[in-house]
Amino acid sequence: MSYQSELYQQVILDHNKNPRNFRRLEQGTHFCDGRNPLCGDELTLYLNVNNDDIIEDICFYGSGCAISKASASMMTTNLKGKSIDQAKVMFEEFHKMVLGEFEPDQQEHHLGKLTIFMGVREFPSRTKCASLSWHTLICAIEKKQETSTE
Repeated sequence: MSYQSELYQQVILDHNKNPRNFRRLEQGTHFCDGRNPLCGDELTLYLNVNNDDIIEDICFYGSGCAISKASASMMTTNLKGKSIDQAKVMFEEFHKMVLGEFEPDQQEHHLGKLTIFMGVREFPSRTKCASLSWHTLICAIEKKQETSTE
């Protein structure tokens, strides 16, 4: 097993066991329910966005596989304090990265530690698990209420 692969597994397990920002937000400004019917992942993403379009708080609640939960945990940690525009850029980079259309080690990016999810490329059926929280983010920003990875 390569170092990158082992690190990927350790990060996934840590964030699955101890997800960050795993709670409901009673007074959020944005929310969306996301579902991945292939894997059974279901989560609700909550945001509190201020008048300057800065994400002051972001959290999630629900159930899902380790990859889904770890991705939501790391996403919420990384998006606190970012603007909506920055979040949209990160969504594009993350989505293209897990699909193999973006190489963060060869191109400038804003993903930071989220690049660990490049490892999901080895399991194409799991890209929807990793990207569910990100699609739910866009749904919440657009105030659509519900999304699916179908």
